[in-house]
Amino acid sequence: MTPEAAPILGRMLLVVGIVLAAAGLFLLLAPRLPAFFGRLPGDFQWGRGNVRVYFPLATCLLLSVVLTLIAWLISLLRR
Repeated sequence: MTPEAAPILGRMLLVVGIVLAAAGLFLLLAPRLPAFFGRLPGDFQWGRGNVRVYFPLATCLLLSVVLTLIAWLISLLRR
């Protein structure tokens, strides 16, 4: 490994660790969160017989907007 690559690898490992810790915290707190995710207007469900199809369109859009805002704020703070 070149000396220039060591700080980059260290930052990447730090970011991956923070993301994994945040995901673990979310999974620990998930049962206590409100259950409106997946039940928003715009989340489509179809069922017939033994087949059930679920397409969470509104939940995906909301999650995309929230994650985009978080990424934008992080990039704004890094300047």
